[in-house]
Amino acid sequence: MNKVYLLIGGNIGNRMANLQLATAHILKETGVLVKSSSVYETEAWGPIEQPLFLNQVLVIETELSATDLLTHLLLIEQIMGRSREVPMGPRTIDIDILYFNDEIINSPMLTIPHPRISERKFVLLPLCEIAPHFLHPVLHKNNALLLKECGDSLAVYKKTEI
Repeated sequence: MNKVYLLIGGNIGNRMANLQLATAHILKETGVLVKSSSVYETEAWGPIEQPLFLNQVLVIETELSATDLLTHLLLIEQIMGRSREVPMGPRTIDIDILYFNDEIINSPMLTIPHPRISERKFVLLPLCEIAPHFLHPVLHKNNALLLKECGDSLAVYKKTEI
C-alpha cells in the first residue's frame, strides 16, 4: 500500500463543497483516507487578482502507482470543471501529489515530491498539522523545518467555520 499526501484546493464556486466533492471522488477512485488536515484559507499565488483559496491536505493509502494516481486525479479535476486556460489562475479544484511514500520521481509527466512544497505556506501549514516530522526526501528536512524556513508572506488562516 502506498501512502500519499495530496493537496486539494480551489477558489471558484462553493469552495467548501468542492473540497468535499473532490475528497469523495478521490476516495471512490483511488484509495482510503488515513488523515486530513483542517481547511485553510489563503490568498492566491499567481499573476492575476482572484478570489481566496481554500486548501486541505489529505493522506490516503492507495494501491495505484504514482502515474496511475495522477491520471485519476486529473480526471477528477476535469469532471469537476477544472480549466487550465490561465496558468495559476482561478480554479474549481486543484489536486496535487505532494509526497508519494518517500519516493523521488522525475518524469515528463510527474515530479515528486512536488517541486514547490518548501516555497508555499498554504501547503506547509496543513502538512505540519498532520505530518510535521515527515522528511522531504530531496531536501532532507522535515515539514516543520521547511515551514520555519519558508519565505512565503501570503496570509494563510485556518478556517474555523465550515
